[in-house]
Amino acid sequence: MSRSDASALLSAAAVRERAQELLQTALDGRLDHWRVRLDRLPAAASFVAETIRQRYPDLSVPFHARWRHFVLGGKDLWTERANRTRWRDPAARGRAEFDLAITSVLLDAGAGGRWRYEDPDTGLSAARSEGLAIASLRLFEQGVLSADAHDPLRADARTLEGLGEGVLAQAFQASPDNLLVGLDGRAELLRRLGAQANARPDLFGRLDVPRPGGLFDALAARAERHRLPAPVILEVLLEALGPIWPDRLSLGGVPLGDCWAHPALRRDDETDGLVPLHKLSQWLAYSLIEPLEAGGIDVVEIDGLTGLAEYRNGGLFLDRGVLELADPQDAERTHAVGDPLVVGWRALTVALLDRIAQPVRDELGVRPTAFPLARVLEGGTWAAGRIAAKEARADGGPPLTIISDGTVF
Repeated sequence: MSRSDASALLSAAAVRERAQELLQTALDGRLDHWRVRLDRLPAAASFVAETIRQRYPDLSVPFHARWRHFVLGGKDLWTERANRTRWRDPAARGRAEFDLAITSVLLDAGAGGRWRYEDPDTGLSAARSEGLAIASLRLFEQGVLSADAHDPLRADARTLEGLGEGVLAQAFQASPDNLLVGLDGRAELLRRLGAQANARPDLFGRLDVPRPGGLFDALAARAERHRLPAPVILEVLLEALGPIWPDRLSLGGVPLGDCWAHPALRRDDETDGLVPLHKLSQWLAYSLIEPLEAGGIDVVEIDGLTGLAEYRNGGLFLDRGVLELADPQDAERTHAVGDPLVVGWRALTVALLDRIAQPVRDELGVRPTAFPLARVLEGGTWAAGRIAAKEARADGGPPLTIISDGTVF
């Protein structure tokens, strides 16, 4: 078994290649569980384009990133806090923003339909991804993740390693009456993050004690003439964070993260049947672009990353008829995240996001260089998926019921 075989799965290019292969298998009528109706893609693209026009009439769409979710009641809560903070230098702010983005994204798996966060500072409430973002922001601002009482805006490895589930439950206002799905998985993930940061000071502690924000320095060191390709962000994240994911596949001792088996994906090596998706890691890669650029690094090749294999994007294609279940009764069943039906859905989502991006741009009259996939997602497919879900289901939830450990959906 070769480590190079495993490493071949740890890139955005591998996600794209294998997702497109499964899409072609589906178009050939050979993919179990799913049927693809590309004739319905133009209507879905028009729906996404109209959603973008309504949300961003001037088409000034920001990148799909966690930072969008720190806006509540029209106020950008993190930017306001960061702008009134005296930073030692741009890198200090970059490390803090990496700390916040990494911990917040790792806490951003599906919350379930019953949970809400009531923000004590603004008096406003939010649910799902936005609610998780505000709750994680308040947790960070209060210094709960810091080991230095005089420097609350940081997340230290040793604090994360000892984080108790009760602390997280309190911060997220979780209770039997305000049920947060996967709470134990989220707490364990942050503890594993802390342990990994301590174990890899070469990545997490180059210029400070080990902390997630240390990856700012690791990525800055990989920039050439202040230019850094976006796929490199993902590759560093996959190396740095690979060991934190619980109960996942590995090859040659290399943890594969968000990578799953599907019988329709064939190879003649040890990667046979394996489909990498790396949803949270790519979401995080998109979210680290802005702090890097603010720190003086020009992030390029942004379309080298892929769309995200999550239920809003996947729900868009299912609710708008681009994807159909071969057995409609599967919509009523509960599925494990590693089931071939779910793996196929997620991979098809990635491939179809590539397919829908250009028709959306054509409708908007924009060029790919000005409107990369990161803007299509934000403007965009994610928001359109949420609208489609509300039209299709009273609770606006996902179209399929997936058993999640809090680290995938």
